Amino acid sequence: MKSDKAKLIKQIAATCRKEHFDYEDIKYIFRRVREELEVRPARKSKALPDIMTDEELKQFFSTIDKVNIIHSILFRLMYYTGMRISELCNVRLADIDIEACKIKVVQGKGSKDRTVLYPETFKLTLKTYIAGLSKQTYLFESAQYKQFTPRRIQQLFKRYKTNAGITKDLTPHSLRHQCLTYLTSKGLTDSQIQLVSGHSSKDVLSIYQHLSLNHVEGNYQEAFSK
Repeated sequence: MKSDKAKLIKQIAATCRKEHFDYEDIKYIFRRVREELEVRPARKSKALPDIMTDEELKQFFSTIDKVNIIHSILFRLMYYTGMRISELCNVRLADIDIEACKIKVVQGKGSKDRTVLYPETFKLTLKTYIAGLSKQTYLFESAQYKQFTPRRIQQLFKRYKTNAGITKDLTPHSLRHQCLTYLTSKGLTDSQIQLVSGHSSKDVLSIYQHLSLNHVEGNYQEAFSK
């Protein structure tokens, strides 16, 4: 087998020299050969992200509730929305539609903004928190009106996780996995999950053409009402 491959490589190299193919020519030829043979790279298996058990999640939030209500709201919002840590840090008060239970996630230049949901049952808590704010631009700021940073949230998460007696290797991003895993277990489809999470995948673009957030809201609210 090795000798056959070596022989073939020499034949291809000889042909390329004879035809004076340059780098771009060779690159194009091999791309077309892969397409002709419908050869695709094997997908690397990914380890499943570690998440908390239901009991650990309950203990995690219970630990925070006893210490700081703002931190409790922050981490619950991460869990409910599945937002990335940087997205949560950048949420402005103006981005929140309290009554509709929606938050606009404003992305950087060249990226598409999206809207995330939070449960109806969380509306009053968030509404009460926002009503007590003054002079703030961002949803979560320090006492000096400084925007929370990802590093700050990571430190808080680690502290509360430890205090809750959870030894798993988790990060704030684990709450995003927790949210998406929960919604999947409640029957939301892959396309609905990807719309909520903001994941992009060429494999589901055809499904997205006829899917909007309005189609997901009912399933989402029902999942978190149980």
